[in-house]
Order: sequence, then C-alpha cells, then structure tokens
Amino acid sequence: MDQTNTKRKIMVIGHRNPDTDSICSAIAYSNLKNKTVGPWHEACRAGEINQETAFVLKRFGAKTPRRCLNVSAQVQDIDIRPVPGILGNTTMRRAWETMRDTQANSQPIVDEKGMLQGLITLGDLAVANMDSLDTHALSNARTPIKNVVEVLGGTVLAGDDSGYFESGKIVIGASSPDVLENTMEAGDIVLVANRYETQLCAIEMGAACVVVCMESTVAKTIVKLANERGCLLISSPYDTYAVSCLIKQSVPVSTHMTPREKLRTFLPSTPVDEVKKVMSKVRDNYFPVHTNSGKYLGLISRRNLLNLQRKQLILVDHNEKTQCVDGWEEADILEVVDHHRLGSLETSQPVFFRNQPVGCTCTIVYQMYQEQGVEIEPHIAGLMLSAILSDTLCFRSPTCTPVDEAAARALAKIAGVEPEELANEIFEAGENLEGRAAEDVFFQDFKIFTHGDIRFGVGQGSYMSEKNRQRAAELLRPYLPEALKREGVQMIFFMLTSVKEQSSKVLFCGEGAEQLIGTAFRCERDTDGSVVLPGVVSRKKQMIPAMLDTLAQM
Repeated sequence: MDQTNTKRKIMVIGHRNPDTDSICSAIAYSNLKNKTVGPWHEACRAGEINQETAFVLKRFGAKTPRRCLNVSAQVQDIDIRPVPGILGNTTMRRAWETMRDTQANSQPIVDEKGMLQGLITLGDLAVANMDSLDTHALSNARTPIKNVVEVLGGTVLAGDDSGYFESGKIVIGASSPDVLENTMEAGDIVLVANRYETQLCAIEMGAACVVVCMESTVAKTIVKLANERGCLLISSPYDTYAVSCLIKQSVPVSTHMTPREKLRTFLPSTPVDEVKKVMSKVRDNYFPVHTNSGKYLGLISRRNLLNLQRKQLILVDHNEKTQCVDGWEEADILEVVDHHRLGSLETSQPVFFRNQPVGCTCTIVYQMYQEQGVEIEPHIAGLMLSAILSDTLCFRSPTCTPVDEAAARALAKIAGVEPEELANEIFEAGENLEGRAAEDVFFQDFKIFTHGDIRFGVGQGSYMSEKNRQRAAELLRPYLPEALKREGVQMIFFMLTSVKEQSSKVLFCGEGAEQLIGTAFRCERDTDGSVVLPGVVSRKKQMIPAMLDTLAQM
C-alpha cells in the first residue's frame, strides 16, 4: 500500500501573527522533511501574512501556506464510520437488511447526489412493524410498485410496475368470492391464493393489484382479463400469511425516517468538545457527519471518540505557549526548531528540539539541509534568504551572527540575487502604509510574553524611511487601548524600528507599562507619549530580556 495515502499529515507551523521567518521556515522545513522522511508534511500558518511576507512569497513564486487557526481535535480527526447511505424510496425491508449486514443500528438516507436527507434506526423499524394495522399503509406512503415486487420476490404477470400505489387498502382474499365482495373496493390491493374464482372476482370488482401467493399457476384467462382491466397482477412464491407480513415492508424508508432538520449532525470541522457535550445529553447511538453543503460522509458514535487521532505538529520560530496556534494542547508536538529563548511550552512526550542562538530560524533550517545533504532549490533559497534579511535587518541587528550572514551569502548565490538589493525591496514592501488599517499594521509581527502572572505583548515594525515610521506612529498610537483589550494583556508595546538609524521609538499602553519600560531602559517618555531607545533594534535580544529582568526585580 502507498504510504503517501495512509500517512497522516504533519503540520509545520509558526507562531500567531506570523512574520517572514515564521512563514518561510515552515515552507523550507516542510520541504526538507518531505524530501528526507516522506511527503506528508504540510507548511501551515497560524494567522494572516503581512505585506512583507506577501511580497517575498510572490517574489519567489511560493504558494501561501494553508491557514490553520485552531488545531483542537475535530470530527475529521475521528474514525468516521463509512456506513453507506440509501435512497429514500428504498424499502423498509432493504433498510433492515442493510443495517443487519453493516451491523449498525442506524441507516442514513440520502438523495441521488449523496445529500443527507434523514436517518432511520432499528427502533424506528420496530415501531413501524409493530404499528402495522393500517391497511392503507402502501397508498398513504405512495409506495412504488417496484418496491412491492422486490419485497415479495414477485413476478409481474400483467400491468405496468413503473407507478405508485396512491389509493386503496390491502385486502386478504383467501376466502370465498362472497366474502371478498363484502370486504374489498375498487382500487384495493388484494392478496389471493390459487382459487380461480377469487382471482376472477377481485379483477372484476376493480382491484388495482392482485397478488397471487404460493407461486400458484395463473390461468391465461386471468392474465388476459387483468391486462384488459388495467389490473396489476403479481405472482409471489410466499404464502398468503407471509405476503401479508412482508407487503408493508415495501413502504419507502423515508416514510419513517427522522428528517435531517430534526437530527443532531456534525461537520468535519466540529470540535470534539462540542461533540462530547451533545452526546452526553442525548441517547442517540449514531450521529451523521456531512459537509457544509449537506453531503453525507458517515456516522460517528461515542465509541469513535476512543480512537481520536490528535493532530501532529512541528513548531518553527517559537516555543512559547502564548504564541502557539489555538488548541495546541490537544495536538501532538513532534519537533521544535527555534532561535528564541526557552519559553513556557510543555509537551506530553519527548520531542526533537533544536534551538540555536542565531538571528533567524531559517539559518538553522539551512544548516539542516547541509547536514542532510539535500539540494536547495532556488525558490526555497530565496525564501530562506529573505527571512534572514528580515530578522537580522540585513545583518544590522545585534541578533545577527556570522553564521547568519554566511548562510545568507550562500543562499543568495543559489537564489541568484544580491542580499542588499533584496533587503531594500523587502523593507520597502513591508513599510508601505497605503490603505492599511491600524490593526493590520499592529499585528503584522506581534508576540505575547509572560512573567509569572503578568502577560504583555510586543509588536514590531521596521522602517527604512523616517517619514513612514512617523506615519506608522500616528496610525498606531490611538489603536493601542483597543489592542490591549483585544489581547487581554496587562501591558502592550510596539517598536517602531529605524533600520538606518539603528534605534526604536516605542509606543506603549496599560497599567505599569511606562514604569516597566522606563526602568528597563532608564529612559523617560517623550512629549508624544513614546520613548526613544537608541541602539535598540532587536525585540528578541534587547527588548524582551531587559523587560523580563526588570519584572523579576520589581
């Protein structure tokens, strides 16, 4: 069997509010894993990409990774039981036989396009069978004639079997014609044995259908008369008693099903927690699963929850739980490749963890390509180079190491570009504010950090033009209180970093924010309510360590 089709997807994913390194390292590392392990690794993103990253992806012809905002267990992670659906005009007996063969006590009903119409259970069939005194059951249900022929194992001797029973009742005509004359009416369905006179009487009295039981020989005159009178004549191998029991099982299954609008159904994306809540409140054994458009997929039960398959993740460019995609606690983390400080992430089992003090995750990924002897395609090289240039501010950041620059120069040769020229293009694309909302700019590169019970967020934007940096400050300053509320943190900061001047203007909001940054950097707020930090351009190596040290002493 092809392992490609049986292996579960492993998601390679960066942090929320992804930056260029987060996206490019996910793409590059998933590409490496697919070449060395198997083609079941998928690059994903935990948020919207920013302008800078969009430019990089377009520049090197890379596809934007699939967005995944939550990796909590969903119905699609359960082994959905593929019980085949049946059409609504299927006989009740056929429905029972299907449930017997599939050993499921519930049977989905679908239309010709596979759209879910309803569900019938063994309990529904039992109730229908016990409540079988209605002699008008076939006509009330507008039963197809073919259904009766099928259930009775019959042969049509006269008449057309393409229609429906729309009137008349079921009459047993096993007694003399005299009795039959007092019990039947024109349009009835009459069950008879091998008595010629009873068959003749039923046809002459206008029966819509005559069922001759025990596969009795039917005279040619009876067949001829039935054709002349427009009477459907069916021969069945069963005796009169068996036919009287079976014939009502020819009723369409849709007659006794629970329609879709009254069912408790789930989508593949429904969270398992929601499924558990529903299952705990109802006594249903099986629950249909269908697509957003209503196409039936299968059934799930409480037992299926025991075989839940947790999503599998490889984290790149982060190891803080506050930066992880929602629902990470319900997933299996297999690997972490990062260049930040050790954070608060905890795993339920040992994982491959690679963390190096370099300026960019893509530098580490480049090393792993080299170590495993895997050739780097030009477009992958361009992506990794772009990430290094972005994270190190084109080698100007204090986080940049000789290892980063060496990796970047090597990748530039493969990609066929000049690093400095590409860096200018990247920063210009990222700092363009035309038509952008404050929210978009603020969260283009934003991370949350914790110290004890204190949670604070720090965003950052890098600018080549001082004019654009000032425009960004004017755009973001009034948005700070809203960002603080949205993220539910005590303090929030935004670094407006000048690549050329090697300094950052920091906007802040929240109780204790001014005291924290003032103490950490021994500075005072400017007249516009911000602080200027000369020489501070790195959030990872300069901003966050100083703030955490200050919190530890306060």
